[in-house]
Amino acid sequence: MSRSAQPRSIATLDDVAREARVSVATAARALGGYGSVRNSTRERVLAASGQLGYRTNSLARSMATGSTRTLGIVISEIENPFFRQALRGVADTARAQGFEVLLANTDAELDKEVTAVRVMTERRVDGLVVCPADGGVTSHLSDVIAAGIRVVLLDRSMAGLRTDSVGIDDRKAARVATEHLLARGHRDIAIVTGGTHAMLERILRPDVGGVERASATMVGARAAGFGDAMVAAGVTIRPELISSGGPRREDGEAETARLLALKDRPTAILAFDATQSLGALRALSRAKVRCPEDVSLLGFDDAEWADVVSPGLTVVAQPTYEIGVAACRLLLSRIAGGGGAVANRRFPIKLIERGSVGPRRVA
Repeated sequence: MSRSAQPRSIATLDDVAREARVSVATAARALGGYGSVRNSTRERVLAASGQLGYRTNSLARSMATGSTRTLGIVISEIENPFFRQALRGVADTARAQGFEVLLANTDAELDKEVTAVRVMTERRVDGLVVCPADGGVTSHLSDVIAAGIRVVLLDRSMAGLRTDSVGIDDRKAARVATEHLLARGHRDIAIVTGGTHAMLERILRPDVGGVERASATMVGARAAGFGDAMVAAGVTIRPELISSGGPRREDGEAETARLLALKDRPTAILAFDATQSLGALRALSRAKVRCPEDVSLLGFDDAEWADVVSPGLTVVAQPTYEIGVAACRLLLSRIAGGGGAVANRRFPIKLIERGSVGPRRVA
């Protein structure tokens, strides 16, 4: 191998310091953007760095500055349009402030969340935005907060965990949605939730116990709001119309198909997110059930397709991107040393009426 063909060795911080004729400590401060360095010295160090092809060691820089300028984002379902939009809000805001983001998807499974949080902290993120899978299990996040890492909860809160959260009032939103269906004469109302039967039983049968823990999750809070509206209207909740099965579109489709196959099927369905709504629409189409003539459908989140399908989907809309922005701004404020009481910011919702909800059909 000729001398010119030999691979170029990786430049070190010592090489940059030698080329710029400064100490290693000065070169580190100039490249890391911390401490006091003269402009002329910084320019000389940067020029040497570029000439040698030096790449900053981010771990070493973090040990010197105490910051990696990275945020961890732990969400429950990346396929859900809500989380895609909220993630964009977090990432755009972070990058505008010179931070990068690390993303983990948990499929709404607690063990995956615990692992993701551990990996993020091992990578020395400066803070975490977390959408928790279980509102009652807080130990992994409590440990992170105790270690001095800031945490903001996205889309839900957690009982007993003193940290900031950003989202909507899910219980109130579901009550508004249910009241909309009740006002149109519907009484046999089903919910397609993506939650578990055990959790929903705790919500809709308070004598079973565990209501506070279950209602801390998004599914639990919306189920509780549905129950509030039904009880206030004096309408009995039919257990077979309480649907669960999983967070994915195919889960919503399968559960809706089960509901439609009932001898006394529902006249209206409330889907708890856009993914479940899309699954419900597919099931209605495949069963050749007319919407809203035979079964009305009301969903959460104004997905990009909601006003394109026929009929257009009536939804409870929330400012998803803005929620992500607010969560990131709050986290960055805390990282920068911002104090004050724990913030639980709740954004307003809007019921957008389209064609998928009609009056109850009288046989």
